[in-house]
Amino acid sequence: MTVTLFISLFTFGSVLCGVITEAIKTAYKNADKPYSANVIALVDALVVGGAGTVAAYMLLGIPWNVNNIICIVLMCIVIWLGAMVGFDKVLQTIGQVASIKREDKTE
Repeated sequence: MTVTLFISLFTFGSVLCGVITEAIKTAYKNADKPYSANVIALVDALVVGGAGTVAAYMLLGIPWNVNNIICIVLMCIVIWLGAMVGFDKVLQTIGQVASIKREDKTE
């Protein structure tokens, strides 16, 4: 796996996983059912990261060997971490910027 392919798959997979995770969390919240955001993100990352990397390997004609299979597993973990940290931190940053702007207007 090249660095360019890794970064491309990581970026696309993390964004897609974060969006799908938030959609699933919203569905659970609307149904008033308890959920664990980390577990939802993990299962989602396994599907998105694993299937996305396998699809990229097949479409690009990358040979199946032990190193590439290890990269599939590692991509699932990296996308899981990226989706968990990324979306929550983006929301936190937006909230902080919004509160700073409100404080400036009140002074």
